[in-house]
Amino acid sequence: MPTSAPPPPSSPPPAHPPADGLLSAALRNLREIGHALSHPSHPPTPLLADATKRWRRLLPYVVVLGLAATFIPVTITVLNNQYALGGGIAGALAVAQAAPLLMLAHRPLQAWWIIFPAQILGAVVLLGQDGGQNTAWPWTPPGLVGYLFLLLALGLRERRQTLVGVWLATGAAGLVLFLVSSHRGADNSLLLVILSAVVLVIGATVRERGDAQRRLAEQETISEAERAQRTLLEERTRIARELHDVVAHHMSVITVQADSAPYRLEGLSDEAREEFGSIAASARESLGEMRRLLTVLRSEGTEGERAPQPGLDRVQQLVEATVRAGLPAELSLPAGLPDLPPLVDLSAYRIVQEALANVVRHAPGARTRVSVSSDGAHLTVLVVNDPPEHTGSSLAPRTPLETTGTGHGLVGMRERVRLTGGTLDTGPLPDGGFRVAARLPLPPASPPSDAASVSSAPPPNPEYS
Repeated sequence: MPTSAPPPPSSPPPAHPPADGLLSAALRNLREIGHALSHPSHPPTPLLADATKRWRRLLPYVVVLGLAATFIPVTITVLNNQYALGGGIAGALAVAQAAPLLMLAHRPLQAWWIIFPAQILGAVVLLGQDGGQNTAWPWTPPGLVGYLFLLLALGLRERRQTLVGVWLATGAAGLVLFLVSSHRGADNSLLLVILSAVVLVIGATVRERGDAQRRLAEQETISEAERAQRTLLEERTRIARELHDVVAHHMSVITVQADSAPYRLEGLSDEAREEFGSIAASARESLGEMRRLLTVLRSEGTEGERAPQPGLDRVQQLVEATVRAGLPAELSLPAGLPDLPPLVDLSAYRIVQEALANVVRHAPGARTRVSVSSDGAHLTVLVVNDPPEHTGSSLAPRTPLETTGTGHGLVGMRERVRLTGGTLDTGPLPDGGFRVAARLPLPPASPPSDAASVSSAPPPNPEYS
C-alpha cells in the first residue's frame, strides 16, 4: 500500500524587525533634536506679520530695538564695574551677547546660535578674572535676563523639539562650566535651567494656543463656506426639480396636441402630418430626458416632491398655519391677480414661506404683514415683521429659536429671484424689525387666441401627462 508523502515543512514565520534598543532610540532622538536646532520651523517672517493694524506689525521691531539698546550698555557697565574687564573685551562681549537680540522678531533660532556661544565665551573669560569671585557666574545678570528674552522668542516661534534641544544645550553648558570651576560661590547655572524651562513652557503654550485658535477659525470659515455652498446647491437642485414639474406639464401638452392634431384638423397634407409627428417625437424625447434628470436629482424617499407644486393660491393656508403656530400674521392678497407663470407663482410662494420661517426662528411673536400685489408688469412680494413681542411684566422679549442667522434662507430667495430675472431687497428696519421685498417680472399680456377644441382628440397617453 503506497504511503502518502510527508507534508512539506511549514515555512518559518516572517521575521519582524528588531525593536529599537534604548541606545538606538536615544541616538535617533538626538539626531532629530540636532536637525531641529539647525533648521528653523518657520519662515523668516516677522512676529505679528499678519496683524491687521500697522502698529501691531511694528511692535516686535520696537521691542527688539529697545532690548538691544538697553542690554548693550548695561552689559558693558556690569562687565567693567563688577567683573573688572577691560573696555575693549567688555564691549566685544556685550555686542556679541546683546546685539543679536535685534534678530528676535524674525530669526530667533539664528540669534540663539550667536548668543549662546557668546555667553559661554564670556563665562570662560570671566573664569580667569581674579575679581568677582563672589559675583554671579557663569551667566552675568544682564546676560541671563537677555537670554531669557531670547528663549521666550524661541518658544513663540519654534516647535517642541527645537525648544527641548535649546534647553538641553543650556543645561549641559551650565553643568560643564560648573564642573570646570566648582569653587565659584555664586553659581547660577541651576537658576538658569529652571527659569529657561519656565519661559520655554510659557512661550510654547502661548504659541500652541494661538495656533489652535487660528486653525479653529480657519475650520469655522471653511465649514461656513461649505454650508453656504451646500445650501446653494440644495436650493438649485430643488429649483431644478420644480422646473421639471413645470416644464413637464407644458411638454406633455405639446405632445398631446401634436399627437391629436391629425385627428382634430382635417385636410392635413402628408408633410404636415410628418411635421406634427416629429414635434410629438421631440417632445416625447425631451420628457424622457427630463425624467432621467429628475431621477438623478431626486433623493430617495422624497415622495412629497411628486405632489403638485404650490403657488400663491396656497399662501392663505400658509399664513393660517403660521398664525396657529403663535405668530400674528396678516395677509394682503388681492383677488384680481393676473395669471402668473408657474415659475413666478412658485417662487413667490417659496419666498413667503422662507420669510415666515425666518420670523418664527429669529423673532418669535413678532407681528408680521405679508403683502402680494401686481402692477401688470411686476409681481411684488413684501414680508415685513416687527421686533420680537415683549411678554410679561419684565418686558423681556421671547427667546428666539436661533440667536444668529446663517443667511442660508436668503441664499435660496436670491437664487429664485435671480432665476426669474427679478430683484430682492432684504435688511433690518430702524425699529428692530426685518423686511423682505421681492419684485418678479411678469410676461406681457398676450391677446386671447381661438384655441382649437380638443374634445374630439383621443385621450392623452398617461405616459406623457
